[in-house]
Amino acid sequence: MRRILAVDDNEDILDIMKLILEDCGYEVETLTDGNAIFEAIKQTHPDLILLDVMLGNADGRELCKEIKARTEMQDIPVILVSASHQVAERFTLNSGAPDDFLAKPFDINDLLAKVEHNLAAA
Repeated sequence: MRRILAVDDNEDILDIMKLILEDCGYEVETLTDGNAIFEAIKQTHPDLILLDVMLGNADGRELCKEIKARTEMQDIPVILVSASHQVAERFTLNSGAPDDFLAKPFDINDLLAKVEHNLAAA
């Protein structure tokens, strides 16, 4: 079973993501605190990370860069999630860039398509 770590400071969004993804057969761990992400990655060994850009206590873009900079984590696909549609335009395929972007509010089919695509590419 593929494992996904979803990080968002909005618990309602996390609950929705978890429900949708678990219904499709994924194992989902959730986290509301960006500061605990590296410990969570070490403990859960996710196959993919859904990471909100605007976390209350951290910037998802910076966390993504740090994940991609760590040798033991750099191959984990990261999908940045944000209500700001312009965030995706600012990223290029350089080091530290996310593997994909999902705009909020998201369509269930779009979420699943991006998750499946990035897990298949990993």
